[in-house]
Amino acid sequence: MTAEAVQAAARAEATTPSDHGRPSRSEATAHGDHGRPLRIAMLTYKGNPFCGGQGVYIRHLSRELARLGHTVEVIGAQPYPVLDGGVPLTELPSLDLYRQPDPFRTPKRGEYRDWVDALEVGTMWTGGFPEPLTFSLRARRHLAARRGQFDVIHDNQTLGYGLLGGPGALGAPLVTTIHHPITVDRRLDLAAAKDWKRRASVRRWYGFTRMQKRVARRLPSVLTVSGSSRQEIVDDLGVRPDRIHVVPIGADTDLFSPDPAVPEVPGRIVTTSSADVPLKGLIHLVEALAKVRTEHPDAHLVVVGKRADDGPVAAAIERLGLGAGSGAIEFVKGITDGELVDLVRSAQVACVPSLYEGFSLPAAEAMATGTPLLATTGGAIPEVAGPDGETCLAVPPGDAGALATGLLRLLGDEELRRRLGAAGRERVLARFTWRQAAIGTAERYREAIALRGGRTAAPVPGT
Repeated sequence: MTAEAVQAAARAEATTPSDHGRPSRSEATAHGDHGRPLRIAMLTYKGNPFCGGQGVYIRHLSRELARLGHTVEVIGAQPYPVLDGGVPLTELPSLDLYRQPDPFRTPKRGEYRDWVDALEVGTMWTGGFPEPLTFSLRARRHLAARRGQFDVIHDNQTLGYGLLGGPGALGAPLVTTIHHPITVDRRLDLAAAKDWKRRASVRRWYGFTRMQKRVARRLPSVLTVSGSSRQEIVDDLGVRPDRIHVVPIGADTDLFSPDPAVPEVPGRIVTTSSADVPLKGLIHLVEALAKVRTEHPDAHLVVVGKRADDGPVAAAIERLGLGAGSGAIEFVKGITDGELVDLVRSAQVACVPSLYEGFSLPAAEAMATGTPLLATTGGAIPEVAGPDGETCLAVPPGDAGALATGLLRLLGDEELRRRLGAAGRERVLARFTWRQAAIGTAERYREAIALRGGRTAAPVPGT
């Protein structure tokens, strides 16, 4: 189906959440958010907090917006987000074609509900990724049926054709977060592809980025998380600079905090990365670890993320003698928040080896625990990690030798680790908290409503 046909079909498709746990307006004002409380619909086509930054964003931002006194409802598809603070979730299910243990499955006949389901399966069958488009079409239909229930709609990087048309189509002004353009991932995945077959597969999988470019250029209000991402959105997506607003995100500084009771494990290095995502730069950290272990035999890496059974990272682990039985590398997945925090606290070094990041939550979270950070200068990482030698050690992206040098320096200098860890936490507390992110986001909501001449919700009675 062509883009024009999809948009035409979408145009043809033509319970207020609970307020429990919401603070009074006086409390919200004290937190820095001024004005009437808003009714907010937050859209997320993929919200699992254990599979990427989008789920973390929805979880923490929705909670903090609710704490400011707003009524927030998250509308999401599988994998569904985990939410805090009584924020309700409305499930808008897809066919969940990529679920484990049977990804790329073909649904049974009885599972098909409408033409959107057929579109989802057909796109998957031809090697594409359908979820941003199909979720946007389902969200459009859902919001049209609930017209008047929300003051603002916040889309978390779906960028699908179904969200076009403005307040008249959706029932409220639209604000969209673009963490970074997925065209960056596409470019790096193509560069890492080993042959023409793999390159053809990558191009087909990322076919949805053409839609996202078209949609992004028509959006009235775009939020992003860093100056680096803002420039990438201008360059890659062609969005006008005056429509893009930077609202940094942050760490849960209550959860990610120092705890002297957690023992430091000698030689432990922690990183958050999927082995099969070239953008994350894990292969360079693996190569660096091999160099470090010649001088520090107890150096070992714990990777929070998916282990790849094959591919460049798996091959490098075996080639460098870091595989099973060596005690050099461990992958962990599906751990609780508390287990993750204690793991980071136990490390002597936290490392972000990414070639590019639109923000880097792992960097902010590690710094918040007081764990010293070694990070590359890829994308927005310097905006988060701060100056080299003051709040982190910084190295060029894609340079295993520089990573090894930084690791050796930190592992061998307890005073440097202590100084960088303390300065890193202070930087996060001053600049990157979810409460600050919620206040800045709410301000952009109000601007979007005012721009469209919209009406916000009535004041809370008695305030």
